Amino acid sequence: MKKNLVIVESPRKANTINKILGKEYNIVASMGHVRDLPEKGLSVDIEHDFKPEYEIIPSRRKVIQKLQQAVKAAEGVYLAPDPDREGEAIAWHLYEILHKKNKNARFHRVTFHEITRSAIQQAFAHVGQINMALVNAQQARRILDRIVGYQTSDLVRRQIANASSAGRVQSVALRIICERQDEIDNFKPEEYWLIDAIFQEPPDGPQFPMRLVAIDDEKVKIGSEKLCLEYCSDIRQGVYQVTLVTTKPGLRRPKPPFITSTLQQAASSNLSMSPAQTMRVAQQLYEGVEGAEHLGGLITYMRTDSVNVAKEAQEAAREFISAHFGREFVPGKPNVYRSRNTAQEA
Repeated sequence: MKKNLVIVESPRKANTINKILGKEYNIVASMGHVRDLPEKGLSVDIEHDFKPEYEIIPSRRKVIQKLQQAVKAAEGVYLAPDPDREGEAIAWHLYEILHKKNKNARFHRVTFHEITRSAIQQAFAHVGQINMALVNAQQARRILDRIVGYQTSDLVRRQIANASSAGRVQSVALRIICERQDEIDNFKPEEYWLIDAIFQEPPDGPQFPMRLVAIDDEKVKIGSEKLCLEYCSDIRQGVYQVTLVTTKPGLRRPKPPFITSTLQQAASSNLSMSPAQTMRVAQQLYEGVEGAEHLGGLITYMRTDSVNVAKEAQEAAREFISAHFGREFVPGKPNVYRSRNTAQEA
């Protein structure tokens, strides 16, 4: 019996999905992008609607040969790269290369945002077609990269000795940095002083750190060391008492689920991880950890600016909190967060 062919991006993901789908499916990894603009030359026909000229990436030729052989023996081909613009483009490039090798095979697009048994089974039960709007969005980004990068880099190299390159993103970012540096250079520093004090009564009682912010309801602005010392002298001579104690409950709501940028920020602040390291670890967690008791991925897809959370994940979290901390810590309804209108639902 012929097998169905499933094409994903990475071998780790292939191994995890293979355990879920079973022997009926042949899972193969494309190793990411398989076609791109050639490294040399513009490879974009500006005079004819910016038509790109693609070629198979040299390092992917053996992968393509393997996929072409697998397609010949397949009844159905399931294109399952990541659920974003890059993944959609990879699926389209794979289709363009492979569909001529077996005209009887049915090609399907499969997307899932988490690698769990239920998510994979749901995705394969509701297959779709390649979203050309996403493909064209990726192509527009890639073509702009090439046009701006090639032409700007050539200009920069002629004007600046030992310059390496310029590009669609880095050139704009460099301008923002330069403008910010100009603001810093032109900033006129203004001297100011702060006065902090620790009050304690009796000698072994609790300490209360305080900061001088106002005198007689007027905001204090200390612009010199002399004035600061005068205030300190007056403060030491004063007699103080607590005139009012106010106690009120505080409500702190949990932050929204991570998106790509907030994940990188949290990893940098708390773990001193670089963005590249963070995304590498997140990719491994998404694809599944070898040897883990849990079958499947451990997080949802990490390249996203959507805060949507799968209902299955919500219920799992609520059950865990209830079992380990008590039902009183579980809200009546799950928290709801809204993504921006421009969020990519990946």
